[in-house]
Amino acid sequence: GCALPPKKSREMQVLAREEIQRFLIQAREEGYYELFLLELATGLRRGEICALMWRDFDAKAGTLGISRTLHSKGRGVYALGDTKTSKGNRTIILPESVAALLRARKKNSISQWIFPQPASPELPMNPGTAYRRLKTLLEESELPSIRFHDLRHTFATHALTSGVDAKTLAGILGHTNASFTLDTYTHVTPD
Repeated sequence: GCALPPKKSREMQVLAREEIQRFLIQAREEGYYELFLLELATGLRRGEICALMWRDFDAKAGTLGISRTLHSKGRGVYALGDTKTSKGNRTIILPESVAALLRARKKNSISQWIFPQPASPELPMNPGTAYRRLKTLLEESELPSIRFHDLRHTFATHALTSGVDAKTLAGILGHTNASFTLDTYTHVTPD
């Protein structure tokens, strides 16, 4: 009749700026630069970034609308669905350099998806494919083996240490409130 303590969550890992540079150099060599640069510039969830369509990108304004995600149905099957939280539907203002890369990518795109499945451009990139590419790139860059979600933590940590306030960061990440953001990233916000 006793309650068990909650399961300890895995400690988040954050790439240092030098590690990010090494990782992105390797990603460029392998053709995944835009995917991982966008991830590190926005902190999107893996299912959110894989579900992005060109209609979500406002090239003129340099913004990205987040309105869907790819959910796992098990056994490698994914389906489009709603974002994780009520604040998950959001618009993110992209850094100009990232918006410019997406504009250039769009000119050569043959798919409705920003990041299509490499062998089947009519389909969105499978989140499992994005995960496997991450692991390969980390290994080739001689970096620690981190989870895809740790790229989100990397973005959030560097944003907070660069002076982005918790409320703004909560909006970018799609958190329901700033207190959750602060609780999650309290290790970088001692003040």
